[in-house]
Amino acid sequence: MTAATRSDPTDVRKTGGLLRHRDFRLLWTGQTVSSIGSNVTTVALPLVAVAVLDADTFQVAVLTAAAWLPWLLIGLPAGAWVDRLPRRPVMVACDLLRALLFLSVPLAAALDRLTVWHLLLVALSAGVARVFFETADQVYLPVLLRPEQLPEGNAKLHAAQTASYVVGPGVAGLIAQLIGAVAALLLDAISFLVSAVCLLRIRTVEPRIRRVDQSRSLRRDIAEGLRFVARDPYLRVLTVFGAASNIGLTGYQAVLVVFLVRELRLEPGLVGVLIAVMSAGGIIGALFATTVARRCGTARALLVAAALTGPPALLIPLAAPGIGLAWPALGGLLIGLGVAIGNVVKGAFRQTYTPHHLLGRVTVSMHLLNYGTIPLAAVLAGAIGARYGVQTAIVGMTAWLALTPLILLVGPIRRRRDLPAAPASS
Repeated sequence: MTAATRSDPTDVRKTGGLLRHRDFRLLWTGQTVSSIGSNVTTVALPLVAVAVLDADTFQVAVLTAAAWLPWLLIGLPAGAWVDRLPRRPVMVACDLLRALLFLSVPLAAALDRLTVWHLLLVALSAGVARVFFETADQVYLPVLLRPEQLPEGNAKLHAAQTASYVVGPGVAGLIAQLIGAVAALLLDAISFLVSAVCLLRIRTVEPRIRRVDQSRSLRRDIAEGLRFVARDPYLRVLTVFGAASNIGLTGYQAVLVVFLVRELRLEPGLVGVLIAVMSAGGIIGALFATTVARRCGTARALLVAAALTGPPALLIPLAAPGIGLAWPALGGLLIGLGVAIGNVVKGAFRQTYTPHHLLGRVTVSMHLLNYGTIPLAAVLAGAIGARYGVQTAIVGMTAWLALTPLILLVGPIRRRRDLPAAPASS
């Protein structure tokens, strides 16, 4: 693989860091805008299902499952394809597809043709595009940045993403309150168009992909990525922990809107504000993740992040009208803090630790289990909520989440200060 041609020679060590790097700034801007749009949709789509189409608890949970199901269905071949294709065109195509999908919802509503099935199809199709986009994005970032810049790059991208968790739900709640939840989906469609334009303006020339041996099967490429993750003691335990924690995280989040609207009788605007506050810890975590990792060590930072992600989840089922909303706000704040620190450290580690020609396949091999549990957790939470009540579903999922940090105590991470720079065999 030939070296990438980086068009921006700016010394990013000056004030502003990587935001002085033109191409990274374009990537960061596009992803920030599209993340805000996506997190508007995270609240707006279930609000459309509940308020416009009168969907039940299970149907709302299935909407969440549909958005993540593609990781199970096509995650592994997507990783192999991304390792064979130029990444930026893949990302642009995914942005344009998602813009059209979310534009179809307000259009169908205007024609009085909107159904729950339409929402499910949009969620599923957008999920397919997300698989390809996120996989290509993980491989594309090391093209723009040098290895020593990756921790800062991941931290800035994650800070923007977690800021969108605060801004997006608040905007969604406000728009839903003023002009209806369907209109909020227009913002998501526009945000993906902005992201596509930003990607097209990047000047860095992506290195040519290694010529693929035509006799080499896609199945063999997939197996190579899976073996690398399964045999590596660090990637293996991080994958299992991510999968287990996502069961709890997605489980309670899949039914949270239903719980707040139907059990606590909150208005859509207040639902958006509460979810925004619960997500605010992610901004703090992303901003300080590199500092925590530098001072504590990257391995210890992962243990701290896991401790923040787990036990505080037990505060969420204590939610009650009025002052009782402080409990889920605090629990969500601490969870967001832990998730952000963990994701920044883990993302930078994977990008520098994994051989670049394997990065797409290793990323989706980890995501297959990490994200593959999400649709299952959403359906499970929806089924429990429909059978035993929404609060019971939230109690069960948060209790599971509280126990997941114990997984990181299995394996070598607990014995180290810092994660290794490369596999032991290299």
